[in-house]
Amino acid sequence: MRRSIVYVAVAIVVVVVLGALALTWTEGDGSKPETAAAVETLITGQVANFTLNREATPTASAAFADADGGAASLADFRGKVVLVNVWATWCAPCVREMPTLDRLEAALGGEDFAVVAISVDRQGLSAVARFYDTHGIADLLPFVDPSYAVPRALGVVGLPTTLLLDRAGREIGRLVGGAEWDSPEAIALIRHFVEAGRPRAPAPDPA
Repeated sequence: MRRSIVYVAVAIVVVVVLGALALTWTEGDGSKPETAAAVETLITGQVANFTLNREATPTASAAFADADGGAASLADFRGKVVLVNVWATWCAPCVREMPTLDRLEAALGGEDFAVVAISVDRQGLSAVARFYDTHGIADLLPFVDPSYAVPRALGVVGLPTTLLLDRAGREIGRLVGGAEWDSPEAIALIRHFVEAGRPRAPAPDPA
């Protein structure tokens, strides 16, 4: 009898552990958990180097400047899924991928999603403004961090580095290096998290 009880207890523990290992993170707004397997099928092609965190992790706070020279932070974008790109005008892979980020913002930007591209150029807004004019960047808002506070806070060790944040401002994962962010696979990955974190409509009242 005791042996049977032990076997049942062990079986229950195994089921619980396996269930826990299958979950990567849960949205702060109460949406359903995501499984690693479901997300990893989307990490392919242009986003094959995207590293998915086992759990969405809080991001450190760091100030940067907006187009008017005012203070901004990632907390300003809470409630949206955010793609944070840390870049510089002198970084060749950054130069190649910036137009793709601009097209991504044009395609998906709105109340549910935003691209936040933060330049670390020492010349600040003047360098970014010239770059935007030269390369026809029309939909991305310019943000700058000449002090390099954002890369230090976010643990960025190379440019470009792109982080995907959930609606609570937690890091879902990141990609180090350049990518075509308007590619079908990149858009599919981002849309997955936008849809997963979208607040559910309340159930209709019974008649």
